[in-house]
Amino acid sequence: MEIVSNIALITINETVIVQLISFLIFLFLFNRIMIRPLRRVMWEREHHMEKIQKEIEESEKIVDFCRRELEDRKSAVRTEARALSREMEAQGSGEAEKIFDAARKEINALKASTEKEIAGKIEAAKKSLADESEVLAAAIMEKMLDRRVRP
Repeated sequence: MEIVSNIALITINETVIVQLISFLIFLFLFNRIMIRPLRRVMWEREHHMEKIQKEIEESEKIVDFCRRELEDRKSAVRTEARALSREMEAQGSGEAEKIFDAARKEINALKASTEKEIAGKIEAAKKSLADESEVLAAAIMEKMLDRRVRP
């Protein structure tokens, strides 16, 4: 057995070539088994993320369009509701005026009939009072004169 006294860290001999070949085989296999699938997965993920981002942007555009359309419809409905409210208010005011006119006519008719009735009762009371006053006057005259007065 021969003792080699060499201070160099690396000696170039057959083992270096074998180690170099085995390292290259390892790199080749590592590239085939690990690196290529990882790159493919990374590329697919990036492609998938880009696709999702585009879908999100399209969805946001659709949502914005729907939101604007909803706001337009909302303002149109509010405008229509205000118009209907004004129309119904005017119609209600007209009907209230008709009701008030009918009530006024009825009140005037009741007033006129009551005035006629009261006037009739006053006339009847005057006639009755006149008749009674004649009888009373005759009775007072008879008592004062102490004799019978003929009417």
